[in-house]
Amino acid sequence: MNQNTHSNHTIILAGVTGDLGGRVARFLLQQGAVVRALVRPGKTNDKLKALQKQGMLLLEVDFASASALTTACAGGTCVVSALSGLREVMVETQTALLQAAVAAGVPRFIPSDYAIDFTKLPRGTNRNLDLRQEFAERIAATPIAATSILNGMFSDLLTGQAPLVLFPVNRVMYWGNPDQLLDFTTVENTAEYTAAAALDAITPRFLRIAGNVLSARGLQEAASKATGKHFRLLRLGGLGALDTLIKITRIVSPQNQEVFPPWQGMQYLRNMLSGLPKLEPLDNNRYPHIQWTTVQEVLASRAS
Repeated sequence: MNQNTHSNHTIILAGVTGDLGGRVARFLLQQGAVVRALVRPGKTNDKLKALQKQGMLLLEVDFASASALTTACAGGTCVVSALSGLREVMVETQTALLQAAVAAGVPRFIPSDYAIDFTKLPRGTNRNLDLRQEFAERIAATPIAATSILNGMFSDLLTGQAPLVLFPVNRVMYWGNPDQLLDFTTVENTAEYTAAAALDAITPRFLRIAGNVLSARGLQEAASKATGKHFRLLRLGGLGALDTLIKITRIVSPQNQEVFPPWQGMQYLRNMLSGLPKLEPLDNNRYPHIQWTTVQEVLASRAS
């Protein structure tokens, strides 16, 4: 229910047409914030119309127009980006949005990072995370107060796009160390946390969250409890073997214009399994009202 507790906040939201962005809008509206969603002309759909009925303000804007973007950001207390794409979007479009926010005097900016801790990774190990590092450098060159939300892997992906949990054969596959801890957070929890951060007047440069921290062994236990079936570990080799598989996949099926081709997901998993981008310390307790969904609960929803 809208409590109007944050009616003095005007959040400028880019990327509302995506899954995460739409959820962020919903949580902001529930908190009584003014939500001004920026969309490209002609992007209105049923989901956006539903959010408009809840009070969201929809503003069609040409992202290539600096003046139009600046006008759209005027009066905002925070710009939240949930954009998704490759360099044109993650670096260039976000830079245009960042510059407009600065020009309009918006004090805070939340970029579309939502990932493992890419600041700990060497360049060249993950194409999509390299783009986030590049944009972080552009943020650093501005006076705006930026906060990145780092959430590990979306645990929702474990039921489909990131098939670590192999339901048909009751296996949890992995490479390397079965005890390496990994960070998982649902899209819903990430959206709720992002909304809370957007309404928080003072936040640090990075906020790190994980709805669940589990190793491959932990995933095995979670899958077994979620399904009532005994899952076993399936080790496919060391990290070097995964490196080779990534190279082969990228040659056979490059799909370089796709945001998340198979090899990109494999790169992300390789990064996680290395332990380098582990999120610590976690900032889960910053907003006590958030109830964190476990991996077991996610897997149970898939199994039911």
